[in-house]
Amino acid sequence: MTSLSVNLNKIALVRNTRTNGIPSVARAAEIVLREGAQGVTVHPRPDGRHVRPHDIGDLSAIVKMFPGTEFNIEGNPFHGLLQFVRQVRPHQCTLVPDESGAFTSDKGWDLSVDATRLAPIIAEVKSMGVRVSLFMDPNPEAMATARAIGADRVELYTESFARSFGGPDSGRELARCREAAQAAMKVGLAVNAGHDLNLQNIRSFLTAVRGVSEVSIGHALIADALEFGLAATVRKYLGAIQKSFGAT
Repeated sequence: MTSLSVNLNKIALVRNTRTNGIPSVARAAEIVLREGAQGVTVHPRPDGRHVRPHDIGDLSAIVKMFPGTEFNIEGNPFHGLLQFVRQVRPHQCTLVPDESGAFTSDKGWDLSVDATRLAPIIAEVKSMGVRVSLFMDPNPEAMATARAIGADRVELYTESFARSFGGPDSGRELARCREAAQAAMKVGLAVNAGHDLNLQNIRSFLTAVRGVSEVSIGHALIADALEFGLAATVRKYLGAIQKSFGAT
């Protein structure tokens, strides 16, 4: 079964517009884990617009209260990410090539350019006992290189699929993701996926792209929580994931 890791950045974004700590990122983590999510994800950014340093320790402690769940910290390793990894040693570190002022993550690593400088970072993170995932475009040809430089997993960047969903290009985008996932697993990588997956498209994605270990979902899930409530929304996403495994 594919695990659900809930990205809490948008909770922090709203909190940071005031100084009273509301809504609580820590409380949100407790709710999603209590409702059955298998992990939480955060993406600290240099400008502090999302989670901030004190959140990292708080969330690490909360995840430890729910045995079997995981803490995933993602971000650009060249923009201060490793200080947080060294601090709490999360279960997983997802390396993402976003620029400092990026609105959101918008591309995967280009390993023809970045492999050499990523390799020692991957080695350091793994030496701390932390699993390493690389945020990658669904390009089958890049998966062998990702494995060769030490990655344990790749996270497929799914925005192109999400944008195409329901349109004439949807099948083609699903095929790209499926081929990339198969290429990754063939060389020994596990496969995660994330970016703009939501209640409408996640079942189609997981039905077509078999073997996905984890989906990381934040923006859409938090938006749905405004309508359904956070606890109920987590249950809806877990239900959609479960239904995808009953599809033929």
